[in-house]
Amino acid sequence: MRIFTAALATETNTFSPICIDRRAFEDSLYAPPGQHPATPTLCTAPITVGRKVCTDKGWTLIEGTATWADPAGLVNRQTFESLRDEILDQLGAAMPVDAVVLGLHGAMVADGYLDPEGDLLTRIREIIGPDILLCAELDPHSHLTAKRVAAADFFVVFKEFPHTDFVDRAEDLWRIAVDTLEGRVKPAMSVFDCRMIDIFPTSREPMRSFVDRLMAIEQVDPEVLSLSVIHGFMAGDVPEMGTKTIAVTNGNADKGAMLARDLGLELFAKRGTFMMPQIDEKSALDQALAYPQGPVVIADMWDNPGGGTAGDATVILAEMLARGVTDAAVGMIWDPIAVQICMAAGEGAEIPLRFGAKSAPGTGHPVDGLVTVVKVVPNAEMRFGDSIAPFGDAAHIRLEGIDIILSSVRVQSYDPSLFTALGIDPTAKHLLVIKSTNHFYAAFSQIAAEILYCAAGTPYPNNPAKTAYRHVRRDIWPIMANPHDTPEGSEAA
Repeated sequence: MRIFTAALATETNTFSPICIDRRAFEDSLYAPPGQHPATPTLCTAPITVGRKVCTDKGWTLIEGTATWADPAGLVNRQTFESLRDEILDQLGAAMPVDAVVLGLHGAMVADGYLDPEGDLLTRIREIIGPDILLCAELDPHSHLTAKRVAAADFFVVFKEFPHTDFVDRAEDLWRIAVDTLEGRVKPAMSVFDCRMIDIFPTSREPMRSFVDRLMAIEQVDPEVLSLSVIHGFMAGDVPEMGTKTIAVTNGNADKGAMLARDLGLELFAKRGTFMMPQIDEKSALDQALAYPQGPVVIADMWDNPGGGTAGDATVILAEMLARGVTDAAVGMIWDPIAVQICMAAGEGAEIPLRFGAKSAPGTGHPVDGLVTVVKVVPNAEMRFGDSIAPFGDAAHIRLEGIDIILSSVRVQSYDPSLFTALGIDPTAKHLLVIKSTNHFYAAFSQIAAEILYCAAGTPYPNNPAKTAYRHVRRDIWPIMANPHDTPEGSEAA
């Protein structure tokens, strides 16, 4: 067997003012054919898992480009087209192949392309023809368009949020692909549109039990090859944004359609109950400071670079400074210019510095102060499960008793190692402020005495009932109370 694999991924917040060019991909991950590191990133696990599978099978794995950009705003048109064509040219040179196995995110939007992944998959199908297997792993915070479903044989989606299972799901993807190529199964993909926009953290109920049940069904029913939930990405203003369920069965599309429908309506019935409780910055600090022991983690959940924001909001930090909070660390605030200034000043320097809140309204005000440059680290990185997340040149500064990490590459706070990388012991602090919606949970819950989810400022469009969408359909909850009551909705259900 000859299998072609590649990865092209980012997550686009169409409301973000930060555009993505080729340099953004190169800053996060750009690996030419055969040069992907042994460690997978979030959306490139099909490549590293594929190496092992094909080695064990004695098959030929032909690697194309693998690239990932940390989430932000629109992808530059030339950047998308050049990376897409690079992979298509590599596939054309590799023909004939027996299968194409991809790593995608699924929430990319480029200038001139509302559905870049659908465009890529359709062009791949045109190259390989109708009978060659085409499959991909997706992030659940993606858009499952009809164009993608028509082009691909099946998708496997991360089940967990936080996404701790991206390697496990890549193994599922390859298991189904191998069984298909060796004639044991014939995957049929069924999709149900839940007609809703919501957030589904699997670290808490009711989503925890729902995901456990998906895995139980996969284990006990041999006809069910994979079950997935596309959560959707509410900051992506595209026509087919929203929650959908996927059932991949062994040739039984009717069973898959019924199963996807039942699971989807179950999610819809619990709409609005999945989100973690949120408090504002004043309440978060009231609770954190009253807590007898630390570290207490405050997640600045809507200034999350993993959702495409800048990660430079200062709302919580300003409240901390106003209260005279000490014994605290903030990780991270994105400000590449401030990092350059700190690196030029050097460790131990005391300098006046303005940092943060430059990207957009609703992120607070820049902070001014006399800071001590405690530590500077070129090319800093932290762990994220089995992966490594770089956050570029970074500086650890101290301002009025608060330790603050400034980064030059936008990335959310995945793991406590972001603090240790800059010489801060996170377990010794009473208060840790991080920027992440829920990906932090798996790692930080291991050290946190308490976790508080804070909605501070307005850097992210987190209320879909009020968001000024231009492309999103109107017959979807919470924009419409119950879209399944409409004639079209009843027919879909």
